[in-house]
Amino acid sequence: MKRALKLLSSGNPSAFRRVLLSWYDKHQRALPWRGESDGYRIWVSEIMLQQTRVAVVQQRYGNFLRRFPDLRSLARAPLPRVLAEWSGLGYYRRARNLHAAARILARRGGPIPRTAVALAELPGIGRYTAAAISSIAFGEPQAAVDGNVERVVERLLGGAADPWQAAARLLDAERPGDFNQAMMELGATTCLPAKPRCQACPVAKFCGQCGQRLKRMPTRRRKQAKQAYLLLRRGSKILLQQRPASARLMPGMWELPSAHRTGGTVKMRLRHSITDTDYHVSVFASEGSIRAPLNGIWLALPTLQRLPLTGLTRKILQRLASETNL
Repeated sequence: MKRALKLLSSGNPSAFRRVLLSWYDKHQRALPWRGESDGYRIWVSEIMLQQTRVAVVQQRYGNFLRRFPDLRSLARAPLPRVLAEWSGLGYYRRARNLHAAARILARRGGPIPRTAVALAELPGIGRYTAAAISSIAFGEPQAAVDGNVERVVERLLGGAADPWQAAARLLDAERPGDFNQAMMELGATTCLPAKPRCQACPVAKFCGQCGQRLKRMPTRRRKQAKQAYLLLRRGSKILLQQRPASARLMPGMWELPSAHRTGGTVKMRLRHSITDTDYHVSVFASEGSIRAPLNGIWLALPTLQRLPLTGLTRKILQRLASETNL
């Protein structure tokens, strides 16, 4: 605790900043949004990174920007096209809010706001996201506290201070964006939740809990569930259904019809995880003269890929394409 109190005392935060930023400059991961100064690109990356693993965002970030390279192109695009490009990232409300915010800014005729206060007025941008965008893109001295940063601060200070207030006191006002990213990087790669790598930590000498036995974090048991779908084909076409606009989850997205009875030939089995649930999915095959339901449509696979598909449906169709060369 003494080390933690010293860290926030006069003179010590500057030493902490120097050590942390020196480590970050040498050891930061090569991520496609690192080094960006364009507010739009940083905004897109921060929205994608909300509740989605970095590895998944790395795969989709470039494609999204190629399709919508700037604020104006995103604002002009129909929502279904944006959702189609977002498919596979999950939490589709983020894409809807991103699109809505782009249209708000386009109607105003102005650029992306440069301050956290103004950014937070847009749909889908909360306190953390606003601070991250304003500090990284525009150099505003705002502390950004996500789950990783909160964990780092709590360990540094032994849980003795409010994470946001403490992060603000530690912040490097000359390099706020780099400092915020360095804190996130430290939490993501070194100050891990269950097994922190204290021996590899560049700021271990400042840490209030370094070398202490940490309480074992309880592991939440994941839920298990079963789902079944029908893969209905008419020649080279496949039947999809659109989820109703009133659906609580993924409204307006397209998916395979559900199989209420598990009779027939199993085409494939796979697992799909959403938040705290692992789904064990069976896909049953059927061909022939089947009438499409009112909210269904028969389409060829290349056309399907341009629809806003649920992540699970996209995964099934990608596997189908790889197995059949359809």
